[in-house]
Amino acid sequence: MWENVPDFLELFRNFPVSISVLFVVPIVLLSGPVSPVMAAHEFPVFRMQQFDLHQTQSGSRSSLVNMEARPLTSDMLTRRCVVTRLSDLTIDRFKDAVQTFGAGAVLILLPKNTSVASLDQLEEWQQLERDLLTIEVPVAVYFAYEDKELSEIYDDIKTAVTSDQAGSAFEALLGVASASGYQMVVNVGEAKQIKDAAITSLQGKLSGMGIDEQLPTIAVVAHYDAFGIAPSISFGSDDNGSGVVALLELARLFSRLYADPRMQARYNLVFFLSGGGKFNYQGTKRWLEDNLDNPETSVLSDVDYVLCLDSIGKTDHMFLHVSKPPKEGTPAFALVEEFKMVAEEIFKDLNFTMVHKKINLAEETLSWEHERFSLHTQRLPAGTLSHLADPQVLGRSSIFDVRSSENDGKLNRNVEYIAEVLARHVFNLTTKGFSKNMRVFSASMAVDSHFVKTWMDYLGSQARAAQLFHKDHPFLTGLEQTFSKFVKDVKRFTAKADKRDPEFVFYDRPDTKMFAYRVKPAVFDLFLALGIASYLGMFYLALANFNILTEILPRPVSNMKAKQP
Repeated sequence: MWENVPDFLELFRNFPVSISVLFVVPIVLLSGPVSPVMAAHEFPVFRMQQFDLHQTQSGSRSSLVNMEARPLTSDMLTRRCVVTRLSDLTIDRFKDAVQTFGAGAVLILLPKNTSVASLDQLEEWQQLERDLLTIEVPVAVYFAYEDKELSEIYDDIKTAVTSDQAGSAFEALLGVASASGYQMVVNVGEAKQIKDAAITSLQGKLSGMGIDEQLPTIAVVAHYDAFGIAPSISFGSDDNGSGVVALLELARLFSRLYADPRMQARYNLVFFLSGGGKFNYQGTKRWLEDNLDNPETSVLSDVDYVLCLDSIGKTDHMFLHVSKPPKEGTPAFALVEEFKMVAEEIFKDLNFTMVHKKINLAEETLSWEHERFSLHTQRLPAGTLSHLADPQVLGRSSIFDVRSSENDGKLNRNVEYIAEVLARHVFNLTTKGFSKNMRVFSASMAVDSHFVKTWMDYLGSQARAAQLFHKDHPFLTGLEQTFSKFVKDVKRFTAKADKRDPEFVFYDRPDTKMFAYRVKPAVFDLFLALGIASYLGMFYLALANFNILTEILPRPVSNMKAKQP
């Protein structure tokens, strides 16, 4: 056999077609198409909420993922990681995948830009977000913003022919051998309870003229935390970034008025930035308890009204939600009348309405922050000002509540509206006979639109879920420093859960990295080995039977001239 090797090599040199047949074609057949996606792709993911509130567990109860990826439409989801776009997911499909078919994890791809979504589409997503937080979710659920690489991975997963999607046994076998799968991996341990989790709140004060303890008080309150199905992407631009910005701007405006001794303010103004608002207003609850336990230092000893600000950055409506309408002749009634009058006389494009809703004691969570004050032993007169008519409206407490500068003009107007009402009440301008359409905050005293925009941009870029903040968090430090520029006696209040019977429990690992490894099934190695063995066998037979091969293949006509003797 080996004596034919020189002739065999000469045949290769003169017959390039033979090389194609024996080398190029097998290589092409065995290699197959190559996906442009890298063999291993790393990308950030954001885990679904996990917390306990009043002994009730909510959110995803797992964080581990090391499973093969499958599309939502696959018939075989048991112990697989379902990868789906948000637009393809419904609550019923989610329940079927997890509860019926036993999916081991879910990765939901979010659109990078939700502004292109229609209003109906956005409402569907918000409803799905709310529904997911009301059901038991024993598996890991992650969210990721879809980019080019993730789109390609998703398309590969969705279009690959797998054994559970094939129409016949041969198609299934061929599909398994040719398809490329993905192994989704999150290299973290199970989420653990955050020990000594604390909720921090900030209090500041502007003192009026006179004996401090004898002056009535108006408190302005806003919770700074946000909420959504995934803590690390809960920015809460309107709910309640707008309330925080309004409170800061009100503190800035009134600090200038109170600094002028000619103004003779007969009210103390207390500003309170509360934490844990989305966890039944735990920060506010602790603040009230501290003031009740320490009456000698309490700033709530003589309160005319507590005005809570919640989602005030949109629409031309302002609703004052109250648990009990104020009685005529009380300071609270006078303040509500000021709201009505200022809207009618100065801000005619703004519609003010008072909404009365009794507190439902059967519900575990409160609807509005003012209800905390209404339930207080002193029954403090309070109300929540919001452009939302209903606390259950879609869009409140949502990851889709993102920054949009198109509403900045309305937020500036609403802040000015609140400032004018408070100024007329604090300085008793209406009773003193000042014109009903007189503006206090104009010219150099006007609302600083640049300040409002800057803070809205900042808050809109900061995930503000309560479980993300520790006592030394830079966000809280920056907020406290800004607060201290405008008000005095800034204090921190910390709410910690009882160790024996905790009202709230937070868990770690809100965000991490996920790896998508491009893999071939084990049967592919078998097919590859068979292909290589067949090819080598053919090569051996061709070499062993070279004489027969040369008789079958036509010889080429040589282009070389014969040598002259």
